[in-house]
Amino acid sequence: MTDYVRKILDARVYDVAEQTPLDPLTRLGGRIGADVFLKREDLQPIFSFKIRGAYNKLVRLDAAARAAGVICASAGNHAQGVALSAKRLGLRAVIVMPVTTPPIKVEAVRYWGAEIVLHGDTFDVAYEHARKLEAEQGLTFVHPYDDPDVIAGQGTVGVEILHQHPDPIEAVFVPIGGGGLAAGIASYVKFLRPETRVIGVEPVDAASMKAAIEAGRRVVLDRVGLFADGVAVRQAGEETFRLCRALLDDVIVADTDAICAAVKDVFEDVRVIAEPAGALSLAGLKAYAAANPTRTGSLVAVASGANMNFDRLRHVAERAEIGEAREILLAVTIPEVAGSYRRFIQVLGNRSITEFNYRYAAGDRAHVFVGLKLGDARKEKPPIIESLTGLGYSVLDMSADETAKIHIRYMVGGRAPAGLGDEILLRFEFPERPGALMRFLDGVGADWNITLFHYRNHGADYGRVLVGLQVPAGGRARLEAQLDALGYPWEDETGNPAYRLFLGA
Repeated sequence: MTDYVRKILDARVYDVAEQTPLDPLTRLGGRIGADVFLKREDLQPIFSFKIRGAYNKLVRLDAAARAAGVICASAGNHAQGVALSAKRLGLRAVIVMPVTTPPIKVEAVRYWGAEIVLHGDTFDVAYEHARKLEAEQGLTFVHPYDDPDVIAGQGTVGVEILHQHPDPIEAVFVPIGGGGLAAGIASYVKFLRPETRVIGVEPVDAASMKAAIEAGRRVVLDRVGLFADGVAVRQAGEETFRLCRALLDDVIVADTDAICAAVKDVFEDVRVIAEPAGALSLAGLKAYAAANPTRTGSLVAVASGANMNFDRLRHVAERAEIGEAREILLAVTIPEVAGSYRRFIQVLGNRSITEFNYRYAAGDRAHVFVGLKLGDARKEKPPIIESLTGLGYSVLDMSADETAKIHIRYMVGGRAPAGLGDEILLRFEFPERPGALMRFLDGVGADWNITLFHYRNHGADYGRVLVGLQVPAGGRARLEAQLDALGYPWEDETGNPAYRLFLGA
């Protein structure tokens, strides 16, 4: 650890990076009963901390490496960090990005003068191509996190935090993708203030560092979620794992709703829109504060970046209320008789209704999809459900049902005919590129009748798709083999209760 402290103190970052402020979050702090501070790495020239590690790596290259140029694989903030650093130092920079990368990110890298190579649908494919070009052209590969000079550059964030907050800090919360930022901050903070906890935060669907620490070795996740794309890493770095395993006090995971709520918290306090990965640490801080009501010092979260696609804001706004425990989603079955609809509305009283979907259905029962805005769902939800069930209504809480929140809430109103008893429901992630749907159709073949299709773009590299297929029982194994060969991540949602209530036969 001493070696890293020296490297961090000797890091060259301020030729391009800013010393960012440590801002108090007074609104959030008052709400959760803690002194909360946000380290504003969103204020860097590329709106991300990545400029620190990239520049510290490039500035230390020898003359031969500088003359040859550098290369990296990235679809996000690391790409911009390498591009800006190379421009400032007069170096050739080649950035390999997946073809699915949104144009806004491609243009941001091109702005800094880098050569862009678009290759492959995924980061893994782009990474392999970058290593191939590295060997062919004699370039120096700049790893986004698993490099001592990169780690040391990121560690300067920890130096600034301790300088800016000399009073006791109970815990510093750091987002983890590959682990470079967490390893750098922990190396410095734990050396100077061993009593201060350093806690990593990962998305629940991309927790590669947590899995590695629990297993005692690096593991490769089968797949990662894509909402917090800045930290969607399938395997922690070798050096970052070694440091994080030794130095981190804990790793907390946060789901999409909690991250969206944290994006809103940042906006309400400092009027800045953090990217999902940038608000991740604050989501972890809030979870820690709720689980540890007795605290002895301040809580600090690192806002790692603000490279947010504008069209993702719709999705964030939709999910923030649930993440703040201020909205619930319920499926309520009511008698299909005259006056039943009015009686149900009366039961809801003066509560604010955020969503209401109902359509007359044949038979003696109808299903209502309703969203309610509450002050504190944890306290208010149980009595609401109890009052509804007490009146004989069947109630299903869908507040945590991902398929219901992404797809079914927008599709209520049309049910499949009774003859579709062999329909199955699958949820996919499609790369956002021309031809993705046709590739899907070619992959599954012409043997299956498509009975349902719903697509939503969330401003990310991948879109979410819900597909219904009519598959006889004997054909299921053949379909699964076709889907596995296609390579798109998928989940079987046929048993999802929201589907059964609102869309099924």
